[in-house]
Amino acid sequence: MAKKIMVVDDDPQIVSYLVTLLGDNGYDTCSACDGDAAMDVLEREKPDCITLDLEMPHEWGPRFYRKFSQKEEFKNLPVVVISGLTGHDMAIRKAVAAIHKPFEPEAVLTAVKKACGD
Repeated sequence: MAKKIMVVDDDPQIVSYLVTLLGDNGYDTCSACDGDAAMDVLEREKPDCITLDLEMPHEWGPRFYRKFSQKEEFKNLPVVVISGLTGHDMAIRKAVAAIHKPFEPEAVLTAVKKACGD
């Protein structure tokens, strides 16, 4: 059974690109455009990994991470940070990887494989 990756980013072009990239590489996907919508998607879809942008409207990435990681069923859910912010690698200390935008597709795939234990 394919692993499910949740893409959380406020840029629809990045969401579309990542969903296509991951889908073309054998992953199931779901997505959300900000931290508010992401909680609903997370609880409904129960992904195996999240790619997470940090700077988004309504609720930004680190706050969303703190909320979901306090829930027992999601506390060990791996996260790959994908952000254009400087210092993004320190925003979520338990992140499996921190990738800077613009990113290389191979870097994302490598990080997601590592996060999913593939």
